[in-house]
Amino acid sequence: MIPLKADLPTRSVPFITVALILSNVVMYLFSKAIGPNVNAMFFKYGAIPHQLIHDFGMNGLPAPVIKSLFSSMFLHVGFLHVGGNMLYLWIFGNNVEDELGHSKFLIFYLLCGVIAAYSHAFIESESKVPMVGASGAVSGILGAYFLLFPRAKILTLIPIGFFITTIRIPALAVIGVWVLGQLMYAVTSVKGQGGIAWFAHIGGFIAGLLLLRFFRKKRPRWRKSF
Repeated sequence: MIPLKADLPTRSVPFITVALILSNVVMYLFSKAIGPNVNAMFFKYGAIPHQLIHDFGMNGLPAPVIKSLFSSMFLHVGFLHVGGNMLYLWIFGNNVEDELGHSKFLIFYLLCGVIAAYSHAFIESESKVPMVGASGAVSGILGAYFLLFPRAKILTLIPIGFFITTIRIPALAVIGVWVLGQLMYAVTSVKGQGGIAWFAHIGGFIAGLLLLRFFRKKRPRWRKSF
């Protein structure tokens, strides 16, 4: 089940969402251009769980480790990795940005990404495999969308045997199926084997659910006059 488009229009231009997508695509193209040196780039700018957990000192985390929490969100290992994340970011991010406002949306996105990274790091605290990708931050966007627009219709690609069809499904169902998938893979994945950081997805989603109330615009309240 692949979401293609949300039917909910925006009231403003989602330029932060667009900027994030362009930044991720540019960084992916750059990583492909440097060829064999890409692994060194991932280890330098990816978020390494062992460092996130064990490098805390009296003054907190070292600056390079802090930077890696943010730089890791803009690195991807393959076309499907960056393509899938950017597709979800575009479909769900523009409406969330419209609801939160541009500056709050950016802070919300980055904060969800940081919490997602630590969600994985606490599970894989001894891992020295760098985490890269926007999945955790995008998962936070899905959490916000789940609460904000559960009835919004999502045009979804669904394979049925050898056939493929599209159908409009409520966001509640689309994101609900996604969450169940993340939980299933997280439970069945082998610890310490690298691969996809499923718990980062779950942690980012929960962060989106919990943080939304602090970032959502306050609606004006009308007072009755007597």
